[in-house]
Amino acid sequence: MVGNPVLDRPHRATLGRSVTLFRTFLTEQTDPDGFYSALAADSVRQLAAHTPLTGRTVLDVGGGPGYFSDAFRAAGAVYLGLDPDVGELSARGEPGENMIRASGTELPVRSGSVDVCYSSNVLEHVSRPWVMLDEMCRVTKPGGTVFASFTPWYSPWGGHETAPWHFLGGHYARQRYARKLGRQPKNKFGESLFPVSVGAALRWAKTTPLADLVAGYPRYHPSWAMWIVRVPGLREIASWNLVLVLRRR
Repeated sequence: MVGNPVLDRPHRATLGRSVTLFRTFLTEQTDPDGFYSALAADSVRQLAAHTPLTGRTVLDVGGGPGYFSDAFRAAGAVYLGLDPDVGELSARGEPGENMIRASGTELPVRSGSVDVCYSSNVLEHVSRPWVMLDEMCRVTKPGGTVFASFTPWYSPWGGHETAPWHFLGGHYARQRYARKLGRQPKNKFGESLFPVSVGAALRWAKTTPLADLVAGYPRYHPSWAMWIVRVPGLREIASWNLVLVLRRR
């Protein structure tokens, strides 16, 4: 029997993994295929540590050009993806199979119809992030898994391409970028980039009546650094990226 190349390598939150992901991140602009393919494969292994994927229906909110589609299908999942941005959907040519254009805050999906609802680095691009999380819970079957990750505003990459000037304010960082480069950033503060904090996300996760919080941790950190998320203030800067894992009630 031929093994599954995605699941045969279990997710291990080691320092080596963190270093590899950071090095890959540095090539995002020059080698987007390599970066996003590596991120998608790692993310699927990370999700598989929380729930089986073979034969499960996965809805990917903000699936973009299809890198995650490839990784989830390789893991044996039935993949459905959506994204509101036509440019993202067609970044590799035609939109991928089972990909549609739709909003994360108004999911065109029947309640309780998917086994897993997944989202990677989308919440900070949504003006109503808690509505999107509510929607992700709504469409998930009772007992199913909701997995969402995002870049906290006060992390080093919180301002995305306008970082680190976002520490002086999102509007300032956006204006500075436009002055220096003569064009608006892709991620425009107040339009397609919004400040979302670790503390607010954890409060939502702990109080939502729709699901139970299973785990909240820094997405890219080694296992020995997971304690960071328990320290207010420090977690906003040092988490880099927060994962929320919930079980639908």
